Amino acid sequence: MQLCIVHQVRASLNYVSWKQRKSVAADLRSIYRAATVEDAFLNLEAFAEKWDSAYPTISQMWRRNWEQLTPFFAYPADIRKVIYTTNAIESLNMSLRKVIKTRGSFPNPEAALKLLFLALEHIAKKWTMPVQDWKAALQRFAILLGDRVPLDALA
Repeated sequence: MQLCIVHQVRASLNYVSWKQRKSVAADLRSIYRAATVEDAFLNLEAFAEKWDSAYPTISQMWRRNWEQLTPFFAYPADIRKVIYTTNAIESLNMSLRKVIKTRGSFPNPEAALKLLFLALEHIAKKWTMPVQDWKAALQRFAILLGDRVPLDALA
C-alpha cells in the first residue's frame, strides 16, 4: 500500500505550533521533493536533527511509514508534482460535498447520482485552467503507461 504524501505532511503538521508551521513545512518539503529515495532519507535525517527536540513525533511517523512513502519517488518530478498538488481535486470534492449536504436526503440512489451529475456539469463550466504543469505530467504518463493514455488527451 502506498501512502499519500499530502496526508503524511498534513498529519505531521498537526503536531506543530502555528508559529513554526511554515518552517517545519519548508523542511518537510525538502524530504518529499528530493530527487531520489536516498536524498529524501538524508533530508529526513537532517529534519530529525533540527526538529526532534521540539517535535520528535514527526520524524518517527515518517520513519514508521517510510516503506509506504518511498514508491512515490519512483515517479519523475513532473508526475510527483501533480500527485502532491491536490488543490483541484479537493476543490471538486468540496463542491460536491456542499451540493449533497444542502440537499439532505434522497428518495433513491439514482436521485443522488443525477444531482451529482448536474453539479459536475455546473462546476465544469467554471474550470478555466488545468493543473499546473499538467501537459508535462501527461507526456510522462504517456511514456510510462503507454496505450493506457488516450491519444486525444495528448492533443
